[in-house]
Amino acid sequence: MKLPAKLAVMLLLAALALLPQTMSAQAKSALDKPTLEAYLRYSELWIPQVTVKIDDPKPSTVVKDYYDVWVHLSYNGQMKDEMYYVSKDGANVIKGAAYNILKSPFAADQELLKEDQQPNFGAGDKAAVDLIVFGDFQCPVCQKEETELRKSLPGAFGDKVRVYFNDFPLTSIHPWAMKAAITGRCMYHEGQGTFWDYHDWIYANQDQITLENLDSKVQEFAKSKNLNGDKIKACTEGKPAADEVARTINMGRSLSVSATPTLYVNGRKLEGALEWGVLSQLLQIEIDHQAEVAKTAAAKPADDSCCTVQIPTIGGKK
Repeated sequence: MKLPAKLAVMLLLAALALLPQTMSAQAKSALDKPTLEAYLRYSELWIPQVTVKIDDPKPSTVVKDYYDVWVHLSYNGQMKDEMYYVSKDGANVIKGAAYNILKSPFAADQELLKEDQQPNFGAGDKAAVDLIVFGDFQCPVCQKEETELRKSLPGAFGDKVRVYFNDFPLTSIHPWAMKAAITGRCMYHEGQGTFWDYHDWIYANQDQITLENLDSKVQEFAKSKNLNGDKIKACTEGKPAADEVARTINMGRSLSVSATPTLYVNGRKLEGALEWGVLSQLLQIEIDHQAEVAKTAAAKPADDSCCTVQIPTIGGKK
């Protein structure tokens, strides 16, 4: 059966009209940065003023046959990092957490949390739980959270939980937070106790501090603690302390921290302030979980000799 010539031509033209669309769809790949940016701008509703920078893809250690692709966002001085999984053929994009059932669900974040150079208090290095705080000295919500932690945690979990503090000043909304963080590092170099005295003092006096009077207030604090004010001032103006604050900021960004306070309980991310009653429950859950893990690890393999058929052989071992 032959198609009428006119119909055949119409079908051919229709097919040719669809061809560019089909080829375009096939050509699209999330491994192409402009394509991925356009797709994410539409799906995530980022406004045009948001600047987007996309890193080169790296083979994922979590999701097989996918790449890890970091996307860095900036707007009016504010920055945020997001991670996406992109399939090796560029056809699929996944956003969210991926877990390996053989590991802790928080193992990936725990590997990024480096606390060997950070101020800490509470239980010793072998604590069952590490509570890691990303805070901002000018943040009122942090002030509430930190004050409660300092008051309640030692008595409740002093031998089980160790608290670490990381600077994460939100400079786009808190003008003196960065300078306060750098000063905190200088206090830390004077000793753990000096840092925590400063930490408690600056939160207690947060509503009285401004960008203009921070230096003079710090000098008053230094004098009250018999510290060398000139040494502290020189430290705050030097590069090393600023680099240390930059290190914890970068660590926070690698974990997609975008708000303060952000807490990590053995790697479990908790954003925003939590009432002490809620946080203490979460800490106890983690303490109990770690005790169960240790108990399971310590258990000896069961003796199965009672259930094994043994056939004696000449010269065989008994």
